[in-house]
Amino acid sequence: MNKRLLSLLLLPMVIFGLTLPVAADEVDKPAQNIETKSLSLDKKTKDLERFPDKEKKAVTASTKKDDVKRTVAVEATAYTAFCEGCSGVTYTGIDLRANPDQKVIAVDPNVIPLGSKVRVPGYGVAVAGDIGGDIEGHRIDLFMAQENDAFDYGRRQVEVEILN
Repeated sequence: MNKRLLSLLLLPMVIFGLTLPVAADEVDKPAQNIETKSLSLDKKTKDLERFPDKEKKAVTASTKKDDVKRTVAVEATAYTAFCEGCSGVTYTGIDLRANPDQKVIAVDPNVIPLGSKVRVPGYGVAVAGDIGGDIEGHRIDLFMAQENDAFDYGRRQVEVEILN
């Protein structure tokens, strides 16, 4: 009977005694793994914090000059679609009367291709969407909604940028 009692008492101790260190080791391994990953993540976070502007520079690296396909020196004048005898519809079909805020320029398609986006100093980015009877060579005509703005613009020598 004593042997039975002793074996009943020792059996759990042997089982738990032998498995506890193994279980403790197994519990420590994930804890060590978590700690290692945490340290690794902390290091990576610190590396990112050291170079905060690097990402911003990559995003803003595309400057206005990078977008320019070529520059063309032109004589610029202005026109309006709200004059007697004007249809208000450009050669490419843009209805300027329905879209008076649209930036459109008339060009010679042999110099500036129709449909191109063009940056004009003092006017902004416009679409080359029209041609004109007197627009030949290095001349452009800027659309303006108000006739007095077109007259005030006058005649100017400008360098326009044809964009990509």
